[in-house]
Amino acid sequence: MYKKILLPVDGSEISSLAANAGVTFARQVGAEIVAIYVTQPVSALLGFDGMAAAISESNYEDAAKQEAEAFLKPVLERADAADVKASSVIVSNHNVAEGIVETAKKQGCDLIFIATHGRSGLSRFLLGSVTTKVISLASSSVFVYRAGGQGN
Repeated sequence: MYKKILLPVDGSEISSLAANAGVTFARQVGAEIVAIYVTQPVSALLGFDGMAAAISESNYEDAAKQEAEAFLKPVLERADAADVKASSVIVSNHNVAEGIVETAKKQGCDLIFIATHGRSGLSRFLLGSVTTKVISLASSSVFVYRAGGQGN
């Protein structure tokens, strides 16, 4: 079965639900988890919406790291409560899907447990589905989590 599972989080509600389900799955199969948050370098954001960033690169990196840690902390706490060995990693990559897939390889993960989507609206349309890209790029297995309920 699986030994090491990569759990990407992006701060969305569905990514949080997927991370919780991933921790539960890891416990059931006796796997450890690596929670990942992929930040994009400030250069990837410059001019995206026609405006230059009003923040310095170092301030942006500090803010991105704090945001990442805030999103990763609950996953690690959930894993600890479930007696699942867990670690986290923050990666900077222009392409979020590539960052996820490259980290899965580097960390020796044999499964990527990811939500169906995270972004919504125009941002999702313009950037494409990270999950779809992960599925096409990954050499490991990919489990796509779909939340239940209305509209899902």
